[in-house]
Amino acid sequence: MIASISGTLLAIGENTITVQVGGVGLLIYVPSSVFNKLGRIGQPVELVTHLVVREDSLTLYGFASEEEKAIFEMLLGVSGVGPRLALAIVNTLAPNVLANAVQKDDPDIIARVPGIGKKTAQKIVLELKGKLVAQDLPAGLAAVSHADTEVIEALTAMGFSLVEAQAALQSIPRDAPDDLEERVRLALAYFAE
Repeated sequence: MIASISGTLLAIGENTITVQVGGVGLLIYVPSSVFNKLGRIGQPVELVTHLVVREDSLTLYGFASEEEKAIFEMLLGVSGVGPRLALAIVNTLAPNVLANAVQKDDPDIIARVPGIGKKTAQKIVLELKGKLVAQDLPAGLAAVSHADTEVIEALTAMGFSLVEAQAALQSIPRDAPDDLEERVRLALAYFAE
């Protein structure tokens, strides 16, 4: 297996990058978190990877951290979830939001990921229950509170994407009150910046 890649960034695609390693350009599917950490073309790149071997292809998936890769691999263990769908989940849901949805039996949050229906979301919650626990996540990724979940629901109801809602949620100061209206106001201030 190919556990990690170190090389030079050759190209950036819509959801892929090409990394030159020893004279060979490797096409790697990556979530948006990797794009946020990339330098310019020609600069060095390091990723942890997961190789999917199929009868007709070898496909590399790259991640910025071991935690993202571990969640991706957990999702692959769910029947009916392939690598593309697992990557879409990692790309759309922050690890703490996914862990919170699993712990609180809330498949509706997972069902907001493009390509995932209600039944698949329920299957993910059922099969990851007990496997994906917030305590297993790094300190900065503890499960979101009920108030945070309500803020995400309010922002997505206003038409913001789940990714935008999560980014706005991260901008709310840690000492902010639990009052929903105040937290939503603070989150909306993120979009005004």
